[in-house]
Amino acid sequence: MAKKKENLKGMKIDELKLKLSDLEKDIRVLRFKAQGARSKNVKESVTLRKQVARVLTEINKSSRKF
Repeated sequence: MAKKKENLKGMKIDELKLKLSDLEKDIRVLRFKAQGARSKNVKESVTLRKQVARVLTEINKSSRKF
């Protein structure tokens, strides 16, 4: 699930919202997977939450411009 860092600044709001929903889905899957067994990548949930925060920050920045 480790994903390459993307440039969020050039994305439109619709693309950012789509990325946000994908990230939230990944967090939900990871959370349910963690209930049954230990994860091999412990930092994965932390990186996903940080990515969600970055996307939300860009959405808020772009909505304030208008």
